[in-house]
Order: sequence, then structure tokens, then C-alpha cells
Amino acid sequence: MIHVTASTRKILNGITDRQKYSLMIYSVALVHFFLVCQFGYLHVRPLFIFNIFSVLIYLASTILIRREKFLQVYYITYSEIVIHSFVATICVGWQYGFAQYLIAMIPIGFYMCYTMNTQRRKMMIAIGSALFAVLAFLSCKLLSFYLEPVYDLQRDTLELAMYIFNSVCTFLFLILFSLIFVFEIRQSNIKLRHQNAILDKLASTDPLTGLYNRRSMNVFLTQALESQSDFSIIMCDIDDFKKINDSYGHDFGDIVLKEIAQIILNQVKDSGYVCRWGGEEILILVASPTMEKVSRIAEDIRRNVANHVFPFESKWIRCTLTLGVASHASHETVEETITKADYNLYVGKRNGKNVVVH
Repeated sequence: MIHVTASTRKILNGITDRQKYSLMIYSVALVHFFLVCQFGYLHVRPLFIFNIFSVLIYLASTILIRREKFLQVYYITYSEIVIHSFVATICVGWQYGFAQYLIAMIPIGFYMCYTMNTQRRKMMIAIGSALFAVLAFLSCKLLSFYLEPVYDLQRDTLELAMYIFNSVCTFLFLILFSLIFVFEIRQSNIKLRHQNAILDKLASTDPLTGLYNRRSMNVFLTQALESQSDFSIIMCDIDDFKKINDSYGHDFGDIVLKEIAQIILNQVKDSGYVCRWGGEEILILVASPTMEKVSRIAEDIRRNVANHVFPFESKWIRCTLTLGVASHASHETVEETITKADYNLYVGKRNGKNVVVH
């Protein structure tokens, strides 16, 4: 089983799309609320009314967020910022920096479209909205050359303060969405690694017992051979397993296999690798320089399995295990060592079963 830490699980869960879009809407609404107060104080009536309308529109957009209509929310936000840039330029002029929000919409547009599920349209939407934002930005600048502002505030300090405010808000929006984007990339990478770990686990283990499969064991055997370290092979076979399946059913047979696999894993622990070699056969690779230790492990496995009871309806069933042990010699191939262990297993089967032969 793959272990997932609490911190990893938290990252895998991440922030939801609702939370992300709600953060965007409330942030923009807060900026417009500040502008409502500012333009109300300056008596710029068109912008005062427009920003009240903008705040109401953004608050109403939370209904769309709850319904997960995120593309519509993006269109509303984009349209409002474009229109607001033109209205602000006409009313008070270019120099107050309201058109800067159009610059922020370019990367935000790509980010929003990246996270949408509209695979065919999202790149077209992102590029189209970016080009239109650039066109709107330049148009506001050109408009300022040919039209005098409707309201001449004539306050240099106010002009600087509003320009700084709009610049800071623009950069804050860019930083915010950059952080979210970095977080989501990290989240995606962790999910990918987690999924790859699951796939590796599925590809390398037996689905019934959770033991390594034959493919994985062949890798471990090759590594043991190449390292030229001492190792031994234990070949295990459940005695009379066919009778167990015939008498109690294959479901009970599966239970026997899984519980015996767990007994073996608990006994081997960090001493080697355990795999389901085929059917009811289990192969153990033990990295040990002494036959004494290997024999002790095999005997402990045999004894623990023999002492274990398997409940079946109102009965208590016992099973036994026969084990063949072989130590690898330097001049042998892995196949020859496995053949020796298999032969010792055969000898144990012929001589009463429930024994360890080496």
C-alpha cells in the first residue's frame, strides 16, 4: 500500500476552483469599493455610479461561481475591466493608470483558460483576450491624445496617489495569480508523482497478495547477481492447496493466500524480497551470508503458518507450507539456484510435507 503523508494529501487536495474564483471576485470587488469611496469624495459621478454597478456585478457573480460557471465569470470580469478602463480614461484621463489593469488581464487570461476544461477553445480564448487587451490598452492611450478629460481634477498629489494605487493593485493581482499558478504546478507535479507511484506499485506487485510479482523478482535477482553478494532462495508451496479450493471455494483459497503472504512478509521484513512466483508458489530472496539465518527464517515461516488458523463459517481451518532452501554459489546462474530450491521443495513434498528442506 502506498503511504500518503498528511502534508502531501493536503497538497493533492489543493484549493478548489470555487475558492480560486471567489478570491478573484472578492479582490476585484474590494478594489472597486475603494474606488466608489474615492470617486464619491471627488464628485466624479459617472465613475462613482459605474463602480457601484461593478461591485454589485461582482457580488452577483458569486452565484455563477457556486454553479461553477467559471468561463462566464471570467468574461464578466474581463468585460468590466475593459469598459472601466475606457470610462476612466474619458472621465479623468490616462495619467491615473486605470488602463494598467488591462496588462494584468493578459497573464490572468492565460492562467484562467489553462485551468478550464474547454480543451479546443481555451488557447484561442487566451490569445484572443490577450490581443484585445493590448488593443484596448493602446486605444485608451490614443483616446487620451484626442479627448480632454471630462473632469479636470487638477491635483498633482491625487494623480500620483491614484497612479501608485492602481499600479500596486495591478502588481498584487499579478503576484497573487503567479503564486496560485506556481502552487498548482507543484500540486500537479505531486499528483503526477503520486499517480506514477501507484502505477509502479500496480506494475510490480501481485494484486491479490500484495507481494512482488515475478517480473519484479527477476529484477531483484539480477541485481543480487550483479552485486556479487551472498543470497539464498526459499521456494514455498502451500500444501494441498487444490483441496482447499475444492473443499471451501476459491474465495477462501484467496484468503489463505493473502494471510500466508502476510505471515511471510512479517517474518522476512528487511531481510529480502517476497514474490508470488505462480499459483500458490511463493519465492523468497534472502540476502544473507549464512545458511543458518536463512534456515531459521524458513523454519519460522513454516511454524507460524502451521500454527495459524483460518476461520471458515463455523470451522477453524489449518494449512501447512513446504519450503525448499538453496544457497547461491558464485559459479551458478540464478536459474540454477532456483532449480535447486525447487528440487528441495519437491523432496519435502514427497516426504510428508510441512517441512523445510535445504
